[in-house]
Amino acid sequence: MKTNYTFSRLREILISFISLFFMYHTSAQSEPFNCDFNAYLFQYNDVYALDLASGSSYLVAPDITEGRINAAAYNSADGYLWGYLSSPSISLVSIGKDFSTEIYTIPELPNNGNKYVGAISLEGVYYFKAGGSSYYSVDLNPESNNYLQYLGTQQLSRSVKIHDWAFNAVDNMLYTVEQKTNLLLRIDASTGEVQNLGEVPILSGFSYTYGAVYFDVDGNFYVSANQTGSVYKISSVHDIENGSMNSNIFAFGPAASSNDGARCPTAPVPQEDCKNGVDDDGDGLTDCDDPSCSGVASCPVIKTTSSANKGGLESNDRLANLISNRNYNRAKTNYTFNKNDAKKVRKSQLYGKSAKNGVSNIPLGTLVPLGIIGESSTIESSPDDLLDLTNASDIYSVDYLNGIENLASVMVIKTEEQVYEHSKFICDRFLGAELLSVSNIQLREKDFIKSIIKQPDGSLEFALTFSARVNTNSEFVVESHWNIDAYPNDTAYYNFQIWSNSVDGLLLLADEILNLLEANATIANYASSTPPPVFVKSASYRNGEVFLNLINRNKSERINLEGGMKLTETSTTETIGVSAEIDGYLDTVSLKTGTLFDLGFRVSAGLGDTPDDLFVADAPWGLDASTTGTVVDDYMVLPADGPYLGDGYPIERNIALKGITQDYLGVYRALSPRFSPVDLSTYKKLSFEAQGTGVLEVKLLKGDGTSYVSTVNLTEELNTYTLSDTDFEGEIVTDFADLKVIVFNLVAENGYREEKSMNLSNIDFNNREPSVTFIDADTNKSVVYPNPMVEAASIYFYEQTNSTYTFDLFTMTGRRIGSHHLEGDSVSGQNSIEIRRKGLAPGLYLYKIKSSTDKIWSGRLIVR
Repeated sequence: MKTNYTFSRLREILISFISLFFMYHTSAQSEPFNCDFNAYLFQYNDVYALDLASGSSYLVAPDITEGRINAAAYNSADGYLWGYLSSPSISLVSIGKDFSTEIYTIPELPNNGNKYVGAISLEGVYYFKAGGSSYYSVDLNPESNNYLQYLGTQQLSRSVKIHDWAFNAVDNMLYTVEQKTNLLLRIDASTGEVQNLGEVPILSGFSYTYGAVYFDVDGNFYVSANQTGSVYKISSVHDIENGSMNSNIFAFGPAASSNDGARCPTAPVPQEDCKNGVDDDGDGLTDCDDPSCSGVASCPVIKTTSSANKGGLESNDRLANLISNRNYNRAKTNYTFNKNDAKKVRKSQLYGKSAKNGVSNIPLGTLVPLGIIGESSTIESSPDDLLDLTNASDIYSVDYLNGIENLASVMVIKTEEQVYEHSKFICDRFLGAELLSVSNIQLREKDFIKSIIKQPDGSLEFALTFSARVNTNSEFVVESHWNIDAYPNDTAYYNFQIWSNSVDGLLLLADEILNLLEANATIANYASSTPPPVFVKSASYRNGEVFLNLINRNKSERINLEGGMKLTETSTTETIGVSAEIDGYLDTVSLKTGTLFDLGFRVSAGLGDTPDDLFVADAPWGLDASTTGTVVDDYMVLPADGPYLGDGYPIERNIALKGITQDYLGVYRALSPRFSPVDLSTYKKLSFEAQGTGVLEVKLLKGDGTSYVSTVNLTEELNTYTLSDTDFEGEIVTDFADLKVIVFNLVAENGYREEKSMNLSNIDFNNREPSVTFIDADTNKSVVYPNPMVEAASIYFYEQTNSTYTFDLFTMTGRRIGSHHLEGDSVSGQNSIEIRRKGLAPGLYLYKIKSSTDKIWSGRLIVR
């Protein structure tokens, strides 16, 4: 009977029956979307929900049809999503809110290949096409007498090379952007007339495939590039008449080789106000940090990136101490990388040709792109001090400059047995940067993981890390993974770290690196992982607590955290495991760890999803025994006795040091993990407790290289020492602004070998104001420290008068644990109860303290 649809004589007879038949199918289908605010991204037969404001997407429905879906569009006439199916042929698919599908075969459709461009007018007419100038239409308005009927073939007034188009609800015209020319085109679907509105400024020079385009209710046009996932906004396209157009980057979404978009054209898209200091669109980014503000208001289009000379350290358990040693050596000499003195790198006649040294012995300099991103010069910036600290056997890096500003950097690292143990996104977050986004980009239709990092100085970097290993056939295998343990071991690697001030520069540099690799050997295969759907945007440690700011892109409800924690620089690593509930796109989780040096951990949000790896540390203590003849007998960094109760700036953890020297033996403490200066100008005093032998020199190093020095005489008795700013000597008047490092040196007074020892504790910058008498400003609540507990913890509470108390501990089911029942006296003011583990299994417990004054405190205790 379906084959008879082509006979016009029967169509009039059967049209009423057919309409009723298909209307029955529609009403039996799941409920419609009805102008959902989400954009929907179709990749093959998987459907992703895309938030245009943030660029974040998550898989909402995999494998919804057997065939590939393309030319997807939202139908304002019925509220459903529709698309063209590759199989069965000449078929359309209707998709409901629960992503169930109905397939309709339209026999009259031209069976001449996949139709990948599609949009539906406000009246419900579906216009779709493949290449060339021909386009086709089907009536998808269930109120129409021609419902589900093929309406015929039409011709555009010119041939266009496009991959998606969309209807603007303001003028009911089709809009698209042409590949390579980057022309914005307006098309009258009823006549096929194509109007050229000019090149889109933000896309000038690109040759991307724009496979997914969308509209909002105000007629703003959103264009997504397949290769990068970048979403560009062209404002109010209905008002453009061969004149200037307003365009800018809007968000960074997922890349894909097969990409098609659908969205209700009358739904709004949240917009960021770039001046008010508020996250208006809910993407976790404020004002100029939001890509949609690029070039808007006072937000710059281009920001410089950091030099490769500053990067490159490993992301493992040795990270903080390695960075400490390296940065202290640089701080002592006030080292700065001078771009003017750096060696210029120029393209030779051998550029892009095989090095002929064998695929395992390629000179690293021949794998560095040149003349690719419009740089005015390229300089060598290799950080040679990494070779003694990392698993690198060779390092070569360059900075690409526009004048004196960095456009991008590339670092190439050779390793022999395993992948390079540093990943920029882990290390930089440890050093105070924020991970704004993580998604994939595409090179040669292969996925690579891209991250966007905001450095503490405000600069924005687009970063990409991948590695190439040599297989048994002397071919390359290129791998891009978020987790270092995803790379195979027992093989040598060429490791590439790229960071740029634009995603487009990142793509160009990465593609040229692949070309340079291929000049030496074939790339036989690519391997990659998906980006983590839940990741830590930023992390920090302060006074016994770790704070994790999370971005939750797939609406996970819980995270698991597993890793290792070191209480001090010299202690052993303890294994921890914590689970926490999270809610919404942005959330914060805090861990009361007690005194902490570093915490390396993995955040998992679900089985099968890529986890996020992170390393958090406090600013480090380091040992300086660099002088000739100095011998260290004992060096330990010890936890503080309890939480800091003052209102100054504490220098956490204590020192025990013993050795022999004829010059000096000392310890240093950075004020920040990155060894960047910290402004302590509000304080006038430095206090500490110490005991030991002889002269102790206290030195303050500033960010500009100047230093202040003072001395005290230690005794065998533990004493408190307070140095005011006037007690320090220096080239200029003492100012605690921009302090970088504090140094404590035991000095040999006569140049002879002397035994030296020192115990140092409770260091802080302060103004001699009275200490806070309670651990928390809210004296009505109790506080557990540390929490989680390993062997013991203290519970602090505040009483108004002298009284007695009872303490009880309960399981989560409410069972009272008799072995942990305590009774005692409490005094007016702060009180504490020490809780010993005494065989408690790891888990979550509840406690209750009841006073004889009938006051009750309760809370949770975590035992790990």
